[in-house]
Amino acid sequence: MVACPGNYVPLAPDRALWGTNFPLFGNNVPRVEPGLPRGTNFPPGAALPPRYATGMCRNIRTLYNFDPPATDEEIRSAALQYVRKISGFNKPSRANEEAFERALDAVAAASAQLLAELETAAPPKDREVEAAKARARSAQRYAA
Repeated sequence: MVACPGNYVPLAPDRALWGTNFPLFGNNVPRVEPGLPRGTNFPPGAALPPRYATGMCRNIRTLYNFDPPATDEEIRSAALQYVRKISGFNKPSRANEEAFERALDAVAAASAQLLAELETAAPPKDREVEAAKARARSAQRYAA
């Protein structure tokens, strides 16, 4: 595997499909095959492009296995962050407001159901202890 800076982890490229146009082969412009729909940069059957191996967004917090359990307000706030992230809207226009609210309700309901159905043998985490750990990580990250 090619060594890449940061968290960039390439998938194994298929030279037969990509030729020299795979991003790690020196030419950073993906080839557009004749006959493919506009905006399609991948030949049929090609390996997917490289992906970043990162954790989830820092703004979305883990809600499972805490004592006390996550409230409906926390679940809805997490759902709002998710819907904002995937829609690209911080506040939707009037035309998109209904769809945004429906998506928010659906994600919040699915999240609440997931949290209710998950099981673990691990003891619940204490919110104050986890918050102190997060503050220590933040202080260390921003100390430099």
